[in-house]
Amino acid sequence: MPVPVPRQRTEPLAAPGTPGAAGDLTLLVVEDDPAGALAVPELLDAAGTRVRIRTARNLTEAERLLTDDVHCVLVDLALPAPRAGDGDDPLAPLRHILRLAPRHAVLALAASADAELAAEAVRVGAQDHLFREELDGRVLSRAIRYAVERKRADVVQVKLAESRLRAQENARLERGLLPTPLLDGSDLRFAARYRPGRSRALLGGDFYDTVRTGDGTVHVMIGDVCGHGPDEAALGVELRIAWRALTFAGLCGDELLSTLQQVLEHERESDEIFATLCTLDIAPDGRRAGLCLAGHPSPLIARHGRAAQLLPYEDGGPALGLLPRARWPRRQVDLGAAWSLLMYTDGLIEGRSAGPDSPRLGQEGMVDMINRQLATGLRGEALLDAAVTEVRSLNGGELTDDVAVLALERLEVAPGGVAGAGAGARAGAVGLEARPEWNRARG
Repeated sequence: MPVPVPRQRTEPLAAPGTPGAAGDLTLLVVEDDPAGALAVPELLDAAGTRVRIRTARNLTEAERLLTDDVHCVLVDLALPAPRAGDGDDPLAPLRHILRLAPRHAVLALAASADAELAAEAVRVGAQDHLFREELDGRVLSRAIRYAVERKRADVVQVKLAESRLRAQENARLERGLLPTPLLDGSDLRFAARYRPGRSRALLGGDFYDTVRTGDGTVHVMIGDVCGHGPDEAALGVELRIAWRALTFAGLCGDELLSTLQQVLEHERESDEIFATLCTLDIAPDGRRAGLCLAGHPSPLIARHGRAAQLLPYEDGGPALGLLPRARWPRRQVDLGAAWSLLMYTDGLIEGRSAGPDSPRLGQEGMVDMINRQLATGLRGEALLDAAVTEVRSLNGGELTDDVAVLALERLEVAPGGVAGAGAGARAGAVGLEARPEWNRARG
C-alpha cells in the first residue's frame, strides 16, 4: 500500500552544530511500494529536530539498513509475511521487525479500516500506530519523537526492574552469608555491627564469627581482607566458613592460622591479597583466653574498676598471605571475673579524627572515644552504634573502608552460678551492661 509523501516544512534544515542538530533522529521506513515510499531524505519538525529518512522495500533490505544510528522504524503492516508459514498472522512483519530491533522504537502503519489490527500492534510491542490516510509530516515527526522517548522510558524501566531483582537476590545471598553466632549454653553476651564500605552492599571484606565448642570454650574471631570489592567479600566469607569448620575440628592458634593461610593462598586472585585476623579462645570458666593476632589490631577490654585498654599485642604475627612459613604465637590473657571485650577491624580506627586532612583516629583515639561513651552510660548495642556513628562524624563523612565491630560481655557470677545482685551495675560501670534488648546470642 502506498505511503503519501509528508508535507515538508519550508524552513531551512538545522546545520550541524546547532541546537537542532544535536537531537537529530533517523527513521527507517519499511514499505514495499516504491511509488509510495517516502520521497524526501529528511524533514524538520516544529521543535527543530531533523529527521533523516531511509527506506527499505522488504524485510530483508530492512535488516541490512537497521544500523545502530536508526532511532525508529516505521513498518507497514501490509508487508508480506517473512516466512511462508506466517501467512495467517497479519502481524508477522511487525513481529519480525521487533525481533530484529529489540532496542529500537517501532511504529506500525495501517489503513484506518484496520484500527483493531493497529491497536493489536501496540499490544504486541510497537510504541504507537499511524493510519496511512492521516499521515503527514507533522503527524509523523510527532509520532517519531513520542515513540523514541517511550522506548527510552521502557528500556529504563526494564533496567531498573532488572537492577532491583539483582539487588534483592544479592541482599538475600549476603544476608545468608552473614554469621549466626553459636553460643548455646554460654553465659557470654554477644553483639555486632557491620558497615561495608561499598555502596549498596551488605558485605565487605571484613568478617567475624563466634562459636562454642563441646568443651565449653568460646571461640571468636574477626578479620579483614585487603580491598573492598565483591571478590574480597567472597574471600572473607570463605575464610570465615573455613575458620568455623577448623574450629569445630579442634584446631586453634598457630595450627588453625597456618591452615587458613593455605585456604587464602588457594582462593585469592593474586599474590598481593592478604588478610588480617584476630582470634580469641575463651576458657569455659570465662576468666582466661588465648589470643592470636595476624597483623590485626588488638581487642579492647574493660574490667571492673578500670578504664578500657588494649590487650597485649607485642607477640602478634604477620597478616595471612604475606609470609609462606609464618608463625602465630598464642598468648594467654587473664580476663577476670567480669569483663567486656571489643573486637574491631581497622575501618574503626583509620578514619580521620577531625574531618578531612586531620590525623587518623588510631587505636589511642578509639580507646579514648570508647571510654568517653562508657562514662556516659552507653552499653550493649547502643555502644556499638554510638562508636560507628562517632567515627563517621569525626571522619567528616562516610567511611571508605569496611567496618566490623563486635562485643562480648561476661557478668560477674555469684557463688552457685547465679549473677549477683550488683552484677549488672558493676558490669555497666566498666563495660557492656546487660539489657533486655541485648539478648544472649542463640545458635
